[in-house]
Parts: sequence; structure tokens; C-alpha cells
Amino acid sequence: MRSLPIPGHFAPKWQKRFQAFASDKRGLAAVEFALIAVPFFFLIFGLLEVCVIFIMSSVLEHGANEAARAIKTGQFQQAGLGQTQFKNAVCAELFDLMTCDNRLQIDVQTFGSFAGTSNPSPIDPSTGDLDTSTFAFTPGAQNQIVVIRVFYEWDLIIPIMSKPLANMSGDRRLLQATIAFRNEPFGNSSATASPPPPPPPGP
Repeated sequence: MRSLPIPGHFAPKWQKRFQAFASDKRGLAAVEFALIAVPFFFLIFGLLEVCVIFIMSSVLEHGANEAARAIKTGQFQQAGLGQTQFKNAVCAELFDLMTCDNRLQIDVQTFGSFAGTSNPSPIDPSTGDLDTSTFAFTPGAQNQIVVIRVFYEWDLIIPIMSKPLANMSGDRRLLQATIAFRNEPFGNSSATASPPPPPPPGP
């Protein structure tokens, strides 16, 4: 009968092999990079997506502010211009970074007071799409309070890694610029003008 090997006889040999394997550093950098590659690229591309969204939001805010001046000073109302012209005015200030198609939506409404203004989310929770059923275009008369909201449906650049940034269906994020102001006393207007608020009582 063949005798079995004695465990103690092979222990030093296996120990030497294990020590040689543990001390072998060939390919160590590749293994370490493979371990951190996924979170590393997730962080890099996530930061890139956030930066792009921030830049596009700033551009949209700039376009809305520049176009709103014509409403605030009454030039828009007195010229008899409408929603299409205002949308074109916003598009002209976007530096060709956004397309002026159905992804750009305008909502201009008047309110009786700043406290009465509202800014509800226009995203339909059931579909994840933009609901424009409540949108209007009423630039108002002199001294009226106007709230301008400009929306743009932005497609995420890297939807797989940036999915947490999406707030609409189809891996899209809704960018929004909101401006609230009181129209200047620019004179006659086709709309009914509201009188300016009375001055506060003296001491």
C-alpha cells in the first residue's frame, strides 16, 4: 500500500510559494486601477454632467433676463408682440448652445402681489413629461407684477452614469429660469394698468 505524504514535509514548500506569490508585484497597478475604475469614472463623468447643467442653467437665466427687459419697460407690450417674438428674443441670447424648438417653453403670467405669486413644478408626475396646459403669456400693463418662467428640456450627456440627475422621463433634466418683477410705469398699454402701491405710513 502506497503511503500518504506527510503534511509537515510539504508545509515549507507551500509556504515558500505563497511568499513568492505575495511578493510578486507585477501588474499591481493594473489590479489596483481595476478596483477603483468604476467609482473613479462615475465621479469624473458625474462632475462633468453637473458642470454642463450648471453652465446651461446660467445661459438660460441670462437669456430670460435679457428678454424680460423689454416686458418690464413696456417696449414689448406697446409694440404688440406676442409669445413667439418673446421666445425668439430668449433664443437670441442663448449663444447657440440650445435649440429653439419644442424643448424651449415660455410661461409669462401676472399677479396681484408678490406674495400671491406661485411657481409650481410643471412636470407631470404620472408621465414625467412637461405639462404646458397651465402656461400663458400675459406680459401685463404698467406697474403690474409679472413672473416669467423659461423651461428647457436638456438631454443628459451620459445618461447611464448621470441618471440620478434626471427629473424627467427619457433621461432628461428640466432646466428652469424664473424672473419676478414689477413693470415700470411706461405709460399707456392695451392691458388694464394697476395703480402703484401706496407709500408706507409715516412715523
